[in-house]
Amino acid sequence: MRADARRNYDRLVAAARTAFAELGADAPLDDIAVRAGVGNATLYRHFPTRQALLEAVFRDHIDALCHRAEELMSAPEPGSALREWMGAVIAQGSTERGLAASLLATLGEDGPSCRAAVFGAARGLLERAQETGEVQAGVSVEQLFKLVNAIALVTETEPDASGQAAALLDLVFQGLIPRP
Repeated sequence: MRADARRNYDRLVAAARTAFAELGADAPLDDIAVRAGVGNATLYRHFPTRQALLEAVFRDHIDALCHRAEELMSAPEPGSALREWMGAVIAQGSTERGLAASLLATLGEDGPSCRAAVFGAARGLLERAQETGEVQAGVSVEQLFKLVNAIALVTETEPDASGQAAALLDLVFQGLIPRP
């Protein structure tokens, strides 16, 4: 990438990060281009879709979640490891206004993306917890993410968002435990 194109890319990502934090994931793309000091064509050349821009903004966060999943793969209690990781996903979704909604909206999309990376990380933790019987068989990664995103969405504006999210995650996990 040429140096000027790289500068524009970086300015767009920085402007989008600020706009998404202030206005949510539905921040106007025209506003982001203005904040970055570039035209709309430059924005769309780098980011043909809103999702592509969201992924660029949140790539570092997704990488951190994937790294944490790798660390938790060797935890002695796979169910607890999965629950801890889901809590980290909820915390991330709650700190980035509208991120949970934007991720939820793309659950059915295909292609290489942050979604593929984070779903892969979750799949390893989920399968390990299922193999040890700590989470019931038949639960899918897609179902987990719908639950996680729902919790992040409903708690992101609560005064005690982290406490509310933890309580809801506890309820979800009680439902994931196999029954005799």
